[in-house]
Amino acid sequence: CKQEMLQKKNAVLVDGVILNGPIMDSKAGEKFVEEAFKIIMEEIVQKADDVTEKVCEWQAPETLKQILDLEMRDTGECHQKLLQLCRDVIKYSVKTSHPRFFNQLYAGTDYYSLVARFIIEALNPSVYTYEVSPVFLLVEEAVIKKMIEFIGWEEGDGIFNPGGSVSNMYAMNLARYKFCPEIKEKGLSGLPRLVLFTSEECHYSMKKAASFLGIGTENVYFIKTDERGKMIPEELEKQVQRARKEGSAPFLVCATAGTTVLGAFDPLDKIADICEKHGLWLHVDASWGGSALISRKHRRLLHGIHRADSVAWNPHKMLLAGIQCCALLVKDNSGLLKKCYSAEAAYLFQQDKFYDVSYDTGDKSIQCSRRPDAFKFWLMWKALGTTGLEERVNRALALARYLVEEIKKREGFQLLLEPEYANICFWYIPPSLRKMEDGPEFWQKLHQVAPVIKERMMKKGSMMLGYQPHRGKVNFFRQVVISPQVSREDMDFLLDEIELLAKDL
Repeated sequence: CKQEMLQKKNAVLVDGVILNGPIMDSKAGEKFVEEAFKIIMEEIVQKADDVTEKVCEWQAPETLKQILDLEMRDTGECHQKLLQLCRDVIKYSVKTSHPRFFNQLYAGTDYYSLVARFIIEALNPSVYTYEVSPVFLLVEEAVIKKMIEFIGWEEGDGIFNPGGSVSNMYAMNLARYKFCPEIKEKGLSGLPRLVLFTSEECHYSMKKAASFLGIGTENVYFIKTDERGKMIPEELEKQVQRARKEGSAPFLVCATAGTTVLGAFDPLDKIADICEKHGLWLHVDASWGGSALISRKHRRLLHGIHRADSVAWNPHKMLLAGIQCCALLVKDNSGLLKKCYSAEAAYLFQQDKFYDVSYDTGDKSIQCSRRPDAFKFWLMWKALGTTGLEERVNRALALARYLVEEIKKREGFQLLLEPEYANICFWYIPPSLRKMEDGPEFWQKLHQVAPVIKERMMKKGSMMLGYQPHRGKVNFFRQVVISPQVSREDMDFLLDEIELLAKDL
């Protein structure tokens, strides 16, 4: 073969490698893409709302390793083996688009967002300069502008990030830069002891961000919450004053709009008053609860969010934009993001380009390569309109209310608290424990119930539902309603299935 190639006109051989023509077999590749896409359509997209399918095909790790044949070899696998691997990967993965996947703060499939993801993967763009990503930069600008309107700001800035945890870290670093801009060049040495404040119910990313940024987890002051999981403003005031008396330098308050477990919304207006009084940056982690802003009925949950300096909001959660789709939005429109994060790389951000370089937004990101995640949200928004997105929020919360009322009617089910969002937290008390006296032994036994039920539902593949202990309370279920593919029948099934799986406990 090599000799034949060399005999062709202009054949070039360098270091034993023939350089004429491509080495990739385009026809074979196109055929593989076509057949693999057919499998995706048949096994994922077309079965997305089929309740007769399993949510998961459970296998123990060692068994699954053998089924999948994970070993990489010197020679490539054949076409049919690769297609079978695709089928196996789909078969043994959790179907997060299944109507009975309630395990996380995301679920379901939006078909428009899915098409956007296919387009993104096929084009393989990176969003840092207009010259390499013209469409997606304009799309991100349009989406950020619209999200800013829903927060209630007249102007602002923003950037899409790989996750709400990263958005929170961005905000923490931005607040610190605003407080002491010299840190960008001089680093941490010589700075006072910086402290920040967040609630006991905050996302764990706040602690991780403080560690990552060199602030230190001991300098995160966790503010007490009430029985519903909301930050108590009076406790925040006390802690700010305490920090100042200790000689520390408070710079940031992080409030939460939609806590991970209880779905609590901090009182943003009262917290904003304290931040204004003490000159503190107010960040609102609305990664989970931010989508309520789309609903005219439920946006009251975030009353006062317009007073925040920054907001994290994940459309991939309640709105189904597809993981990952997460924005950090900033009220400041003076270029603070860029000032904080820019490194002015001359090989990317040349200032003498032939177009308006203000569209080269990559220098306000901590990433270089960055996915055009806003496109998924944009195409979905274009397809459904704001009213369609609003309907999703309203229906999810109506289904949550339906489930709450059904829980109240059924013997053996007990709510932890009345939810105000889509998180429904409850215990299931099996018949054997219902007449038992309330005491340490009762709670110890109840603590073991949820894990057993979870194991049984996973191995059966009937549904997925999360559980956890929380702040002194023994294991309870946390059911989250998100997907528009979920129906009232699925709510009934959830309760019936728990009773069925636990009847012998």
